[in-house]
Amino acid sequence: MAIPSVKPKLSPSARRTAMLGAMFLMATSAIGPGFITQTTEFTVRIGASFAFAIVVSILVDIAVQLNVWRVIGVSGLRAQELGNKILPGIGWGLSALVFIGGMVFNIGNIAGTGLGANAMMGIDPKVGGIISAAVAILVFLSKRAGMALDKIVVMLGAIMILLMLYVAIVAAPPVGEALKNSVMPENIDFLIITTLIGGTVGGYITYAGAHRMLDSGAAGVENVKDITKTSILSIIVTGVMRVLLFLAILGVVAGGVVLTSDNKAAEAFGHAAGEIGIRSFGVILWAAALTSVIGAAYTSVSFITKSTTPERTRNLITVAFIAVCAVIYLFLGQAPQTLLIFAGAFNGLILPFGFAILLWAAWRRRDLLQGYVYPKWLLIIGVLTWLLTLFLGWNSLAGLSKLWV
Repeated sequence: MAIPSVKPKLSPSARRTAMLGAMFLMATSAIGPGFITQTTEFTVRIGASFAFAIVVSILVDIAVQLNVWRVIGVSGLRAQELGNKILPGIGWGLSALVFIGGMVFNIGNIAGTGLGANAMMGIDPKVGGIISAAVAILVFLSKRAGMALDKIVVMLGAIMILLMLYVAIVAAPPVGEALKNSVMPENIDFLIITTLIGGTVGGYITYAGAHRMLDSGAAGVENVKDITKTSILSIIVTGVMRVLLFLAILGVVAGGVVLTSDNKAAEAFGHAAGEIGIRSFGVILWAAALTSVIGAAYTSVSFITKSTTPERTRNLITVAFIAVCAVIYLFLGQAPQTLLIFAGAFNGLILPFGFAILLWAAWRRRDLLQGYVYPKWLLIIGVLTWLLTLFLGWNSLAGLSKLWV
């Protein structure tokens, strides 16, 4: 039996707006405080060779998102709903992993907004974190929360890209060397590549854009072309941000500067553009963390509610989710390290577990895809990528050993 669409058809302009919001929600969810720290550390470690890792991770990320967005978009069902129809209960297991990981990381995201506000305006990090959480809450309390969410993630995403472009230009990186290393790297580090993949399509990030697309009503077989294009663009936006940050840091490092502080990204921005660079870093970190707070909250709640749950109810639950994370942050100052390690392991498990559910639906459950004939080439790419995600998941479990060191 065909599964009916969960929302009425949208006008062309409304569909474009919905797709743009979904694209930036996924991209900005991936661009969080950890994203900035990762990119900086890896650029310092292997220099221009990091360009190759970025290219490989982008290609793998596209393979994951092409499948995730298409299966969810065509079926009109969220990932956990698909799971429960394939094997009752398995979808709720996925929901538990996403929700727990999302809550722990959101405490870290709120901490990131506090550090960003401190670098941007010099205010106390805890005050900045609570104010930022209040901003995120206001988005979901808006009478037109969906539109507000789409607009703020697009706006903040654009601000991050423009500021990063400015610093990358000022830093004057060796672009030719970076381009050469993107295809002929002097140093290949597979652990870095797998870490990048987990950081951009791991955990709740995998489903952020696709679930937003469903809630916007832009789903169904008739929207396959738009779904495909938007899923690719979401990864490209993330990739552009990663490349610009990489070039900004590379320009500083290649100029002979040795970054030694605990916050290497801020130090690099200061060397590249002085006081403006430090303030720009504050804006970028704050925007990256705030959009990750919004993305983590939205996606985590989408896993514990149904497509039929009234939007107002879903938004109020999201507000409560953010408020609880903010209160925990207020008392702790950050997510405890042991919880972050556990959450990282959850994220490593979510990708192969959830991806397997979607690939099974594409391969064996055509009835859940409204009779849609899934492209064999896309399924093969998906299976090959899934095998890589198993490796990622195994690596993430190894992180649990740190709890007993």
